[in-house]
Amino acid sequence: MLKAFSITDIGRKRKLNQDYVFTSVERVGNLSNVFIVADGMGGHKAGDYASRFTVETVVEEIASSYERNPEVILGDAIDAANRKLRMKAAEDERLFGMGTTFVASTILGGTLKVANVGDSRAYLIRDGAISQITRDHSLVEEMVRMGGIDRETARRHVDKNIITRAVGATEKVDVDYFEIPLKKGDLILMCSDGLTNMVSDEDILSIVTRRENLVKKARTLIDTANENGGRDNIAVVLVEPYADEGVD
Repeated sequence: MLKAFSITDIGRKRKLNQDYVFTSVERVGNLSNVFIVADGMGGHKAGDYASRFTVETVVEEIASSYERNPEVILGDAIDAANRKLRMKAAEDERLFGMGTTFVASTILGGTLKVANVGDSRAYLIRDGAISQITRDHSLVEEMVRMGGIDRETARRHVDKNIITRAVGATEKVDVDYFEIPLKKGDLILMCSDGLTNMVSDEDILSIVTRRENLVKKARTLIDTANENGGRDNIAVVLVEPYADEGVD
């Protein structure tokens, strides 16, 4: 039985919540389920507009798609959202320069399919360990890959919020795709950097492996990020592909 829970929080420092989430354990178009996290950027209210508009457009595109391949469905939907978001930005100077990170996943036949743009993340929690599925499209991630800084330094780096890809940023959006075979006991976490900048992977793992339901785990992640400073909006999506009804 597939279970999921999503939540966003404004955090302790921001006046506006630019994070937006969507979850459906039911079919959307030709996808059996859909889970999305988006973290908007842009002045005034452009960031929250960008994340909400992108997610809603992607969901609409998925629902109307005749394609069968999940990667094609997600890719076409993200392309359409990117094009339409740029059109909106061109029409209204208040929305100029807006964009959003975007990470989406769907589970099909025991396999997790993930599409990613930006630095919102998808993680796999399996057998007491946590591993990041997605790769951040960010300046500090490039520095880590080149060996310039280590992972812990990256979490605190002054430029950690500078992303190198975003929906709406360029005429053609470059999307990364990942595919993970799932097994019983797996847990999927999708989140914005408002969580990962405030809570270490080790602490995230400690929280999500507790014998609690998804709602409690997600709320504890939010609370912990806020207790550690809450410097940004926080978005969390937890998905349990093979949930036992008796556990939660």
